Amino acid sequence: MSVVTLAHGSGGFEMQELLSKLIFARVIDELKKVKGGVGIDKLDDGALIPIGGNEFLVISIDSYTVNPPFFPGGSIGSLAAAGSLNDVIMMGGRPIAMLDSIVVEEGFPLDDLNIIVEDFLKILREEGVALIGGDFKVMPKGHIDRIVITTVALGRTSNPVVDEVKPGDKIIVSDYVGDHGAVIMLLQMGLGDRVEELSSGILKSDVKPLSRIIALMERYKGGIHASRDPTRGGLAGVLNEWAKSSGLVIVLEESKIPIRDSVERYSEMLGIDPLYLASEGVAVLSVDPAIAEEALEYMWKLGFENARVVGEVRSSERFKGYVLARTPVGGFRIIEEPRGELVPRIC
Repeated sequence: MSVVTLAHGSGGFEMQELLSKLIFARVIDELKKVKGGVGIDKLDDGALIPIGGNEFLVISIDSYTVNPPFFPGGSIGSLAAAGSLNDVIMMGGRPIAMLDSIVVEEGFPLDDLNIIVEDFLKILREEGVALIGGDFKVMPKGHIDRIVITTVALGRTSNPVVDEVKPGDKIIVSDYVGDHGAVIMLLQMGLGDRVEELSSGILKSDVKPLSRIIALMERYKGGIHASRDPTRGGLAGVLNEWAKSSGLVIVLEESKIPIRDSVERYSEMLGIDPLYLASEGVAVLSVDPAIAEEALEYMWKLGFENARVVGEVRSSERFKGYVLARTPVGGFRIIEEPRGELVPRIC
């Protein structure tokens, strides 16, 4: 009997295959979006609904089940707030409001719940985003694992960014990649107390809102052809989606990708490629080559001091739909789309 596996929730090949059969193929084209907007016809971070005057309402929904619910750098509360805000931001939206649904297990400590909610609300206060509604449920003990938070984030924009990479585009990442995934991976493997970088705070989750990137999108309107935050599936997942949807090839310069030494070291030790590890406070951009260097310098001024150009988009009949990485020794390797479940319940 075929059953749902953890791989079906990884954001990679298995998830896309399941959703295509389960949902996308069964929704007629006319109902995949609101007229004039964007919906599940484009597998982006959210949806766009036209509201008149060349403006759009940006909507994103996500559920968070991260294990463990507390980790160096944040909690499921801060993750739920920042994660959904970033999905709106990556589509060019300025977040204005949020709704939440919290489901907890009977017996869950109230002190822990209080910390999680405070972490959630702290992000909203700092970003000036209203909490306009929500829901709260309790499940019998053993019927849910501790806590699940679902959020709906709302924003508005007159400058929507819908993923459409183009030949010649430069690929820019705003910060170190893989921090969040590495932290959760080490904790799930029971290595939290044995990794000095975790206890000292050198290595922690990068969870944070990316609201500073909005200024870049508005300044270079039309020059940002695609933008995502590399959560499940990591940088490899985002770039494979872009390559396959466009029929182009994306070539990375592996030596230019910002990865912390500790993330690279522990990933290698555990046999995991850090390009597949999730980030929760990083933007990946596909930028018009005519403005790429200027945009990068502006990102540094905005505080993204680790931003780098890490590759480019090319046309290729031979490698159509592929992501390639030039290794430090000069060869190339194929960065395949994520398969299986490297780190379950990462967000």
